[in-house]
Amino acid sequence: MESAQNTPGSLSWRLSSHPITLLTFLAFRISSLLVYLFGVIFTRNMVLIFIITILLLAADFYYLKNIAGRRLVGLRWWNEVDPSTGDSRWVFESSDPATRQINPTDSRFFWLAIYAQPVLWVALAVLALVRLKFMWLPLVAIALTLTITNGLAFSRCDKFSQASNLAGSALYSGNIAGSIASNMVGRIFTFGRS
Repeated sequence: MESAQNTPGSLSWRLSSHPITLLTFLAFRISSLLVYLFGVIFTRNMVLIFIITILLLAADFYYLKNIAGRRLVGLRWWNEVDPSTGDSRWVFESSDPATRQINPTDSRFFWLAIYAQPVLWVALAVLALVRLKFMWLPLVAIALTLTITNGLAFSRCDKFSQASNLAGSALYSGNIAGSIASNMVGRIFTFGRS
């Protein structure tokens, strides 16, 4: 039974290539939800719960975007603004698959957390509406904005990475053919010189 749990891709943090990064990522993901759900047990101060949850969401957004995404799945994204026109452009970056092998456990934890957290925040928004707690909706809207932005950006980054890898492998194989043709032509012109 233990060997079934230790197969690559299973949800065990012990199989992670970067366990500290993974645990920190999961801690940030879970902590904002826990403070939102159970903060009223420790204090009745809605402002304090709001501020702590926003700070945890911001830390989660930063850590996921700049550290966890790069270390766990080899993906990173950012947004650039052209100062002359004000146009916004998303930039996606991925690690080279030839030099970096992505751990299936890290990948599974990463994508599960990326897609599960917005679903949980939607459920909490519905719960706030049903319980007529409209004062919590701005916090849930901010949480949804941050988590969905990261989810969409990493999904696009993953698709961009897969497309670049296909294009890169096509260019690489074309480069080999070009190199062979160049060597053959070079030999023809230098045939009688040596």
